[in-house]
Amino acid sequence: MNEDFAKALAAADRGEPNAAERLLPLVYEQLKAMAAKALAAEAPGQTLSPTALVHEAYLRLTDGDEQEVWEGHRHFLAAAAQAMRRILIESARKKAGRRSKVGSAVDLDSGLIPAPDRPEELLALDEALSDLAGHDPLAAKLVELRFFAGLTQQEAAAALQLSLRTAERTWTLAKAWLYQRIHGE
Repeated sequence: MNEDFAKALAAADRGEPNAAERLLPLVYEQLKAMAAKALAAEAPGQTLSPTALVHEAYLRLTDGDEQEVWEGHRHFLAAAAQAMRRILIESARKKAGRRSKVGSAVDLDSGLIPAPDRPEELLALDEALSDLAGHDPLAAKLVELRFFAGLTQQEAAAALQLSLRTAERTWTLAKAWLYQRIHGE
């Protein structure tokens, strides 16, 4: 699969017609699993399904105007996690209709996004995560993969090419930093 993905990725980088469409079947199941994990905390009746989240994220990733050059499968998955985060944040902003409030309770240990009836929590996390990215981009990327893409610690470590121990230390520090930022303590 990685060889097929690398070939399709190289074709997309060269601008070959329909190359981006060849990528989707190669990663679809993996992206759908990521989306399902990200939406697991959603309340029944949610209008955004894992399939819809995957398709929207994929459209954003392969949009000819903004398409970035991916360095491989792991980089593509990280970009997909970031696209999913943006989509979920946009959805939360629409639902909240206001700025996030400080002091919102965000459970980073659950590895899931907050339920949609509390979009202010997701907005508070997004704001704090953007601040963290300015201080420690690697930690922010790890949180993004764990929290928004629903990857396990081991999966996220592999995606970022970190040892499991380094990922665990980074996760612990990132959670503490985000908690302090969100709660103002």
